Amino acid sequence: MKVIPAPAVRQTPSGPLRREVWLPAVLALVIVSAFQAVGVWKINLGPAAIAVYPMVWALLAGGFVSAQRRWPLTPRMWAVAESLMAVGVSLLVARLSLTLGPNIDVLFDAGPALLLQEVGHLVGTVAIALPLAVALRMGRATVGATFSIDREASFAIVGDRFGVKSDEYRGVLSMYVFGTMFGAVIVALIASLTSSLGIFDPLALAMGAGVGSGSMMAAGAAAISAAHPEVGEQVLALAATSNLITMILGVYVGVWIALPLADRLYGLLTRSASRPVAVSGERTESSPDVDATDPAETHAAPFADDDVKVTVPLYLSVPIVAAICIAAATIAAGELTTSIPIGFTLIVGLMLVATALSHLTRGKITAVIWASVLGVSVSGPWFPGSAWIVHNTESIDFMSMCAVVLGFAGLAVGKNLPALRMIGWKIVPVGFAAIFASFVLSTLIAEFALGFWR
Repeated sequence: MKVIPAPAVRQTPSGPLRREVWLPAVLALVIVSAFQAVGVWKINLGPAAIAVYPMVWALLAGGFVSAQRRWPLTPRMWAVAESLMAVGVSLLVARLSLTLGPNIDVLFDAGPALLLQEVGHLVGTVAIALPLAVALRMGRATVGATFSIDREASFAIVGDRFGVKSDEYRGVLSMYVFGTMFGAVIVALIASLTSSLGIFDPLALAMGAGVGSGSMMAAGAAAISAAHPEVGEQVLALAATSNLITMILGVYVGVWIALPLADRLYGLLTRSASRPVAVSGERTESSPDVDATDPAETHAAPFADDDVKVTVPLYLSVPIVAAICIAAATIAAGELTTSIPIGFTLIVGLMLVATALSHLTRGKITAVIWASVLGVSVSGPWFPGSAWIVHNTESIDFMSMCAVVLGFAGLAVGKNLPALRMIGWKIVPVGFAAIFASFVLSTLIAEFALGFWR
């Protein structure tokens, strides 16, 4: 998943976009600051408990503001909020990368568990969510919605095989919209609940949180590290590494294993024939008028062509997001220390360098990978000044950064409401089952693998 925003398009900060940038920014600042000050709410469920963190409330409050009709946000404001959220995710990735160096021995100790947990994502979505979707009669959309949790790469995978006008592609869109709107909250709540049970190693839970989505991983890792502060930085390091592995392997697993398996299993459960695989120059039965060799068709954007697209330039978006993050981190710490602005300066610098390197390689090496390489390089004990870097960046409360990201995600919810209404209610239980099963089964596999490896 490429989370670094692209260059600005068709707007200048001094033009008509000025109010459309600052209003979402101010709303996010107010929402995040308010709930960061409120703190954590705990719901006791007998032997277990669910901790509802400020990041969850920030997303819900942002979603309420975005969806209400009395003082509606404009589509361009929704797009601005989404763009600022992408910058926030980039800063989260940079923050996480700086946890890798000090915990490199933990990553080696985890051994094959980091690779084996990918099986949980495959089994969880296909074996659990797919039969539920079949029972709810979702039709061929079942295949696209349940072969993975459907982030950006899934559009290319399914579009190339079935075409962008197919039911399978509509299933990908359904799961994408659901995951965008609710995925982070679901993972955070599940991570909080499973952490409170005390039956899983927090490092196994961290690996389970690496579901392939930056925002979902961040929300889950934040909840786990809050429940186990004694290994908080190790949790963040393992979650970041697991997520990176899932993102890289997920493409190949999706193409060669998950999608064909989902197609076959759907055929077995419904007693219908599998779709033929689209090859270069041919068309599938499900998309007779789509040219599989046309990149505009097979790699189409997940939303309609008339969707409002706004990207805030980095020289404006980075200071806005960083300022809100500093405010949230200060509230979480109870005071403004010199480490917080210094730490954010280091994080922003790392993110910008990773972005520049990604552009130099023309996107062949994504900014996420560059950030991970740079982060582990400068935060390890072999790098001069690494102790100073780690001290300043660790002073920043990771959960407060997640609250900022999810606050912007909530303010962008209005953009996806029409698509969600079009999709229908069936994706709600199916999407929840896919995310829940992916997290829990990956955690179980990581738990057994850790025990065996150690």
